[in-house]
This record gives sequence, C-alpha cells and structure tokens, in this order.
Amino acid sequence: MYILPRGRQHPQLVSTAASPTPTSPHAALTRARTTMHLRPTVFTWLLAVLPVATVLGAQIPVVENVIGGTAVEAIIHEAKLNIASVQPAATTPGKLRVTENSGVCETTEGVYQASGYGDLTAHESIFFWFFEARNNPDSAPLSVWLNGGPGSSSMIGLFQENGPCRINNDSSDVSLSPNSWNEVSNMWALIDIRLYIDQPVGVGFSHGTMSVGTSQQAASDFWTFLQIFFADERFSKYQQNDFAIWTESYGGHYGPTFAAYLLEQNAGIANGTVTGTPINLKFLGVGDGLTDPLSQYPGYISYAASNPYHALVSSSTISSANTSWSKSGGCKDLITSCYNTSNTTTCSKAQSFCNANILSPLAGDWDVYYVLTENPDPYPPDLNSYLSDSNLMGKIGAENDWEETNIVVYSNFAETGDWMHNSRPNLETVINAGVRTLVYDGDADYILNYNGVEAMVDALQTEFSDEYAQQEFANYTVKGVATGLFKNAGTFSYVRIFGAGHEVPAYTWGSLSTGEAALQFFSQIMSNSSLSST
Repeated sequence: MYILPRGRQHPQLVSTAASPTPTSPHAALTRARTTMHLRPTVFTWLLAVLPVATVLGAQIPVVENVIGGTAVEAIIHEAKLNIASVQPAATTPGKLRVTENSGVCETTEGVYQASGYGDLTAHESIFFWFFEARNNPDSAPLSVWLNGGPGSSSMIGLFQENGPCRINNDSSDVSLSPNSWNEVSNMWALIDIRLYIDQPVGVGFSHGTMSVGTSQQAASDFWTFLQIFFADERFSKYQQNDFAIWTESYGGHYGPTFAAYLLEQNAGIANGTVTGTPINLKFLGVGDGLTDPLSQYPGYISYAASNPYHALVSSSTISSANTSWSKSGGCKDLITSCYNTSNTTTCSKAQSFCNANILSPLAGDWDVYYVLTENPDPYPPDLNSYLSDSNLMGKIGAENDWEETNIVVYSNFAETGDWMHNSRPNLETVINAGVRTLVYDGDADYILNYNGVEAMVDALQTEFSDEYAQQEFANYTVKGVATGLFKNAGTFSYVRIFGAGHEVPAYTWGSLSTGEAALQFFSQIMSNSSLSST
C-alpha cells in the first residue's frame, strides 16, 4: 500500500510481507507507461503495485524500522533503471522554462514571482520557484533554500517554514506569512537540486533520471543550474547581488559542500581554468544539520538521557547505545574508518550500524523532530493535498505530481555512504573564506539535536575558533522575549532556539508569532551583521 507523506523531509519505510504478485517490474513499467502517459509519477505507481516498502512522510527515512537505515529493497533500484527514460515534457537544454506571476502563495501586490524548470540537459530538469523581495528587490541579496533528506523537496521549507505563505492546519490552502524571509531577501526555492547529475526523477516537481548519490555530485549540478539561471534575461540582473545558501537537516552536508564548491569554481573563473559566471557568495546558514557525524553521534546519547523537556528512553537503552558507540568495531570505530578511507562499503556500513544501534533506539516513542509530542507529530500540516491539486500545478508550471521525498534518491546516497562523510572541512573552508556563516538549531529537535550540533561547532578549526571557545552563551532575545542562546566570533555565529523542533521557522515561543525568532536571525545575518538581541 502506498501512503502519502505527512509533511516532513524524510520518508518512513516499514517492512511489509512480500505477497505474491503476477506483476513483474518490466510488466509494471509497461502498464504504468500506458496508464500514466509517460509522467514521472510512474515510480509512485510502481511502489503501489510492487512488493516493496511502504512510504510515509518524514525528513530522515525510516527503513525497516531504522531511522536513516540503508536496507532499501533492491527492486527499487531495478524500478529506477526501468523508468530512467520517462520524460513528461519537451525540454530546452541550458535554458529556463518559466511561468511568471502565478498568483500562488505570494499575494503581496507588486511582488514578482516565477516558477518553472532549469533544463540541465534534455533529461535533467530542476524545478525552481522564485520570489522577489517585498522590499528593495533590485538591491536585496539572493537566497537559495534547500531542504534535506537526502531526497526531499524544498517545498517543505517554502510552505511549512519560511516562504511568503504558510500551509493552513487543514492542509487545503495557504495564508500569507508576515514572517516570510522574502521580507528582506529575494527568495527562491529549489526542488532538491542536490539530486541532479544525470537525469533525476521524482523529487518534488523535478524530473529526470535518478543517479546522484553524493553531496559533491549534487554540488556540481547546483553550479550548473545557477549558470543557467543567471544567464536568463529575467534574472541576470541579480548576478552582482549578494548570494546566500540557507539549508537544514541533510543540508549540514549540502550547505558546506555546495558553498565550498562555488568558491572553488569562482577561483577557477578567476584564474582562467573555469568558464562561467562567478557566484557572489556572502552568506551560509545551516539549521539542524548533519555535518560531522563523528562529533555529532554522541549527542544522541546525551540528548536522549537529558534535554530541556524529558528523557526519551530508559537508562538501559542509554547504556546499550553507549556500548554500541564505544566498543571495538562499534559506531565510533566505523565512522573513524569512513573518515580515513571514504570507502563506500565502510561508510554505508557505518550508517547502517550507527543508526540501527544508536539513533533509532534512543528516540523511544517520541517524535524525533519535536520531542514534546509522541510519534508521529501531525505538525507541520501535510502538504500533499495542496501541492497535488492539478489546478495549482497548472498555474505554477509543474509537470509532474509532487513527491515530498524520493526513496530512490535516498537509496543512492545510502549506497555511497555519503551520510557518514565529514563535511566539517568544507564548512571550515567557507568560514575562513570570509563567508558570514550561521549554524542554528531548535532545542526540541532530537534527530539533529543541539548537543551534537554544538559539539560539531566546538570542533571547528577556523580563524575564529579560539575566540568562539572563549565566549560564554548569551541570551538571545526577540522583542525582549528570551528566545534562545547564542555566540558570535568574527563572521561566525551560532544560536539555539527554545521550543523549536527540526524545522526551526515553523515554531513559536512565548508571545512571539510563528517564525518570528527565525526571521530575526535570518535578517541579521543577511544584513551582514552578527547576531544581537532586541
């Protein structure tokens, strides 16, 4: 049975009995092509008819009851190969196909928006949605938002977190958001650009063949898309504007890797070894991110035992996880080996073992994205019914049914072991290059909890690290409301937000409105300032 996602960035895969079926993958593909008119939702249909896992919504996949597991059914890979050539529309390689001013989401009078596709090749199409700044759009910085997964749609951030509108609780419509991040920046949401190297399929509204399996590969396609975007006459005027990457969750890999790659390409353009338009990268924001697993995994143990709200599991479960971390050949040794070798098998094994023996059991019965509720938490509201509406899709130029998270793309990353790679060196490179950087976290998030994130930050080796280590946490206030704790050191900042789950801008605290605290730290960073209380 296929179950629609529930509004997170990672699918949940629950093992099901393999009931007999007369439908082979090839026969299913043939039938799907006939009934689905060559649309890339063939894969969704295949999941419905083949004896594979059930897909539920979330930001970090649950595979056979393991959060972030790796044992994805082999038939998914066969299905991926079978439908690789499915393409729903004529493409324009190296160009954008744009629908302007659809009237969807951003209803502020006079604010320009555009959505559509950047065609990397005849079989690689990346969906994007651009929103002009509500104030001073010509001079405002240009910000990209990327959600995590790996394999999740950035519509999550657009409609649940920081976009011009926010999904209503009944999931049927949206309301204009006063705390949208395009109050201060030209915002655009890319649908899982991290997925596209050859022909990505099924992530968000994007389509093509699914082949991306590492953050570095995704960075290359990200660069290519930006070249196409800035070459378009509608958007070339933004080439000189300050540029920012904001991301969360698996974005702890994507953000540093993408930013470091942009800097590398810029250097190549400067010395004549690369042809292209330099990207004026000035800012990087990473929320609740997976960056340095070796530093971060002990955080699951400490957070599960003691956090601002309640213990998540029993002391015996904590003890078992401690053993799994420290024993010979355990999680610590496996991640260390992955760091030292970058071997695909070793890194994938580290992900499988650590998530089965530490991350998953320590979650207990609490929602991993917001520990104040039992699993599963229905908030933020589901996006499926809204984004699956054919009328809306027509207005924004979407060419295929929306999928919150693509399990095939996730499986590509699981196979390479990219999860357990260390992106901290890239983050250090970006910070030392003068890019103003913010790392932020919600203190009610378990899945990428502040204990682990703060350990990663403490492990950073940058020109500001000594200064950072000497600082004490200060209260971060918003309109006089104590909203979190923060530190600044040079052009680097960190903030922990009270009462926020994994999607920090989706929450409120005290007398503040939803997303108000997040808008303050976003605005401060984007004005090239350190964090400060108000």
